Amino acid sequence: HSEFPVYLDHQEGGKRPAMQPLLQGRPTRLAVMDYGLFEVHAGPRTIGICGFVIQTDAGETVMIDSGFPAKYADDAEAATAEDDLGSFGRVLSLTHENLPDAQLGKLGLARADVDLMIQSHTHIDHLGELAGFPGIPILIAKAERDLPRPLYWSGKQAMDWPDRDYRLVTGDMTLGPGFEVFFVPGHAPGQLAFLVELPETGPVLLTSDAISRASEIDEAFAGSWHEGLAIEHGARLMKIAEDRGATVIFGHSPEQWPELRKAPEWYL
Repeated sequence: HSEFPVYLDHQEGGKRPAMQPLLQGRPTRLAVMDYGLFEVHAGPRTIGICGFVIQTDAGETVMIDSGFPAKYADDAEAATAEDDLGSFGRVLSLTHENLPDAQLGKLGLARADVDLMIQSHTHIDHLGELAGFPGIPILIAKAERDLPRPLYWSGKQAMDWPDRDYRLVTGDMTLGPGFEVFFVPGHAPGQLAFLVELPETGPVLLTSDAISRASEIDEAFAGSWHEGLAIEHGARLMKIAEDRGATVIFGHSPEQWPELRKAPEWYL
């Protein structure tokens, strides 16, 4: 594994805490992980559940999010009942092929190859393997990690924070050359988004759930944890995409999902 520089967690004169870049290399390729299909009752609409793998020219492998907990691949109906998720939606398709091990395997990778985990936020469809990568640092917003427990879905089936080396994000930061992290609360208190510069595709903006789908902008992010912040940061992200000429991959876009390349394919 790559050696990560020390994280500097201090504050001087009211400035944002400083963080040395965690990555040495520049991104060379990005893969979309297919973590299954879910139907949201509102609409209704069918959404893909996604995560990402980014590799750098220094041999570093970064994984963003890990989908639903594995119990949903074992018995989605029982897991939905246990978590009281049925009021929101239902799993349409989620097998063991949609879990991190299989998705990494499609890319010729295994858990041991992952150098850094990133948690975009802690809703149930993003943190299934939060505890599944011991010994690997987890980059997460401080606002999210400061919660008594991950957001998950309901208090009925609460998940505790695993004992890990958390690298805490308090504002926009550069993770490494050509890899930016944006602190964009609104959908969740510690929502993160990412911009990755690829050699052939160019800039790619991963909005995660800061903008789940393009139509959410017109809907004024109704139902978000904080609608005002979601509107503000949604507009900021779209301005970044426009200014940088970035390809935008939304968090859960029904229109975009079928067209995205997914593992084992890469965006180069």
